[in-house]
Amino acid sequence: QVQLVESGGGLVQAGGSLRLSCAASGIILKINNMGWYRQIPGKQRELVATFTRDGTTNYADFVKGRFTISRDKDKNTVYLQMNSLKPEDTAVYYCNADVQVNLFSSRPFWGQGSQVTVSS
Repeated sequence: QVQLVESGGGLVQAGGSLRLSCAASGIILKINNMGWYRQIPGKQRELVATFTRDGTTNYADFVKGRFTISRDKDKNTVYLQMNSLKPEDTAVYYCNADVQVNLFSSRPFWGQGSQVTVSS
């Protein structure tokens, strides 16, 4: 069993900052990619940022220049530093990891979701 536990969500004023954390635990041979997605009520879940196995990063256009994804491989943890937050960033943010759990299986896992609310 693999669990992704998120922390760091909350309420901030527009222009403020938050840092989300996501730690993976359980039976893990390796983690290929980790990333963050978000879901606004009434809309589809969308990619925010990813951190690939080779260390490259990818960002959605709406967060470029404001958000930074990072990863601590020793702790199986991924972070999302969110700066210059806007009210339209209000959403539930979900951590995702592509985890190789044994010799034969690699599967995606999701965190529990973190509410981020940005007030005007």
